[in-house]
Formats: sequence, structure tokens, C-alpha cells
Amino acid sequence: MESSPGCFSYLVGPLLAVVCCGVAGAQDGSLAVPGLKTIRIERNISPTAKGCIECHSTTSPGMVADWADSRHAHSNITCLDCHAAGPADSDISKKHLAWEKTPISPIVSPKDCSRCHPTEAAEFDKSKHARTLEILWQIDPWLKQGLNNAIERATGCDHCHGSVVKAVNGQIDPATWPNVGIGRVNPDGSRGSCSSCHTRHKFSLAEARKPEACGQCHLGPDHPQIEIYNESKHGAIYHAEGHSWNWGAAPGTWSPGVDYRAPTCSTCHMSQVGSVKGSHDVTERLAWETQAPLTIRPSEFKPLPAKTDWKEEREKMKGVCRACHSPAWTNGHFDRFDKAVEHYNETYYKPAKKIMDDLYEKNLLSKDKFLDEKLEVEFYEFWHHEGRRARFGAAMMAPDYAWWHGFYELKKRFMEIESQAEELLRTGKPATVHKVRGADGDTTPPKLP
Repeated sequence: MESSPGCFSYLVGPLLAVVCCGVAGAQDGSLAVPGLKTIRIERNISPTAKGCIECHSTTSPGMVADWADSRHAHSNITCLDCHAAGPADSDISKKHLAWEKTPISPIVSPKDCSRCHPTEAAEFDKSKHARTLEILWQIDPWLKQGLNNAIERATGCDHCHGSVVKAVNGQIDPATWPNVGIGRVNPDGSRGSCSSCHTRHKFSLAEARKPEACGQCHLGPDHPQIEIYNESKHGAIYHAEGHSWNWGAAPGTWSPGVDYRAPTCSTCHMSQVGSVKGSHDVTERLAWETQAPLTIRPSEFKPLPAKTDWKEEREKMKGVCRACHSPAWTNGHFDRFDKAVEHYNETYYKPAKKIMDDLYEKNLLSKDKFLDEKLEVEFYEFWHHEGRRARFGAAMMAPDYAWWHGFYELKKRFMEIESQAEELLRTGKPATVHKVRGADGDTTPPKLP
């Protein structure tokens, strides 16, 4: 079976076919032989690079098949262009050196990618995505107060927020690797993982444009953006028609009404749309920090103040919307969203925060740790779960999340907060401080570049 045009004529070795490759029964009851692929190398690449492909076509055929179908392969970019290591790199694989004397690193960082993609890497580096691990350690009580442990962090938090990858003498600490978290800190000091969105080794532009790429991390009770998108009209159109859209259009040419009919996450937050320039800085185009306990402007977000003017960014987002909607529709949506934000702040969050502050002042709640008393958990989920869902639902036009999963649940949770607060005030007895299970995590923040 020939490879796609632009792949190569030197016979590397058989690969298990990626499609229709399951072992099926023949009509006589015997097992059918799986289909085979070969990769043919015609282009002028080095013997060492050819050797990489030959070896990995046997040891990890899926990896080579992905690469062979990528734009990298069609542009003559080989394993060595991304994985070759310098003599001073701390993550040179000793195990690989035992097989092949070319020093390589298993970790391809944004610094490596920047050799060919300097603009994208620079935009990403100033984004909130690149700082998610740093932000987490500044604001998250689970980490700061050691309320979860190493395995809970490695299998949960680190998968999306990233780990600080440690490599010593060619050995990578398995407690920190594998990891493709968007805020990963790499041994070369760079932040992030491009393969968090453009997964190895195909690094597909189409994949990163689809909402499922973002839904790997943006889901669940506290930030259900993918569920919210799926409920919205945009998501309904995507699921009905997205299979026919032109996902592979070149950057800067992907156009609404031509290549796609409804936006995805990347359309609104990253892609070029008309006169609105594309960017790998997802911090742009935001007028509110809707994930914060009290909704504030991005420039007021203390862990990472955005160096943006929210009015300018709002106008960019409106520009994206106007590609498909009238100015009246666009302005009406954002006016409604802003009112929902104000309603959440004034009617729900500020009064609930006052109740909590009064209880701390009267020593009815302990200030030692957060989330070791039931009322603290109620308040945490009040803004971290229901409060976010109400605001996100309003922002992305998902009425069920704005109301039933959002404002309705805020009303219900507020009653519980009031009831527990009244009981503490009535008895004058401090709330029970619980011993949190699995709370032996290291509270020392990692050293970040």
C-alpha cells in the first residue's frame, strides 16, 4: 500500500495498517492476514534520520504512521529535527545512546518547536496556558495546603496543568513524566507542551481546531466548557455538520461561511477571523475573568495580570461574532452576559463571602486551613462549581448550564450556606474541623523559571 504523495521511496519496513487493520475471520473460519503499510523514502535525508524511521517503524509503528501522515513528514522534517539534543541538555536519553550514538531527548518542548514556529511559541509563552502550573500553585488550596497527595496530583492536576519535568543524568523522574500538561515546565526551562493540543506525532492542525482538543481539560463540574459548547447552537451545528468542514485549511485562511459554519473554541479564542488576527495567546479576547471567585477584569487577576485592555479585547471577540451575526445580535449577547456577571457578583458571591468573613471574624470557622470544614467546602463549590457554570453558560449561550446547573444551584447552595452559618451563630460552637483524607501532599511550591 503506497504512502501518501510526498512521503518517500526508500523501503523502511512494514507497518501495521492504521485503518482496517483488525484481525478478522476469513470465510473458511481461519484468521485473515492484516493489511500492511510501507513507508518509502525518496527525499534526501541523512542516514541517521533514516535509521530512526527504520527502527521505530518496527518498535513503535503507530508513531511512525502518524508522522508519515503529518505535514512535518511532507516537509522533510524528521525525528532528529525535533528530538536531537545538544551536549549540555540534561534530558539526553542514556537508554537511547546504548542503541544509537546520536544524542536525543524524548521531550520536545516549545523551545524546540520555536526553531520553526517562533511566532506561535512567543504568543503561547505569554499566555495563561503557559502559566497554568504557576497559577495553580498560587491560588489552589489543594496544593498550597497539601490537601491532596502525590499520586492524586500526578493522575489529576498535573495531566492538564503540567508537571515540572526533572531529568538527571539521562534519567527522567517517572513522578514527573510522562506529561503533556499545557503548563508543563521542561528541563530546558521552557513552559508548556505543544502536543497538549497538537498531539504526537501527527501534530494535526485539524485536531487542534476541533472542540474535543480543548475538552480534554475544559470539562467537568468546575469548568464544563465542552459540555456547555455541546449544548449551545454552535455545538449543535458542529455535531450535525462538522464532519464535512474543511479542517485542514492553512493558518490565516480558515474562514467562516467557507470552511466552517459555526465556531469552535479555537475560532473564538485563537483563529484569525476577518480583520481579527490569530494568536496562540488564549488570554486575549477576554473581557472578564469568569473563573475567578469574584468576576474581575483580566488585568486585575493577581496571579497573572493580563497586559491587555479589556475594551479592546471585547471588540476583538465581537469582531469574531460579527462574521456570522449582526451587530445588534452581537451587542445584545454581550450586554446580557455582562448583566449575568454583575448579577452573580452582587446577588450571590459578595453576600456569601460576607457570611464567611463574619464567621471567621467570630472564630466560628478556623483560619488554619481551607476546605477542612464542611461550610468551607460548600462555599468553595458555590463559586468554583455553580458560580462558574452560571457565568460560562451565559458567555457561551448554554441556557441549561446558565440556569439549572448555574443560578438555580447557586440559590440552593446559598440556602445551605445560610443554614449552616445560622446554626454556628446559634450555638456559638466552632465548626468541626475534619481530617482530610489523602492530605499528605508536599506544600513546597516547585521552582519555576
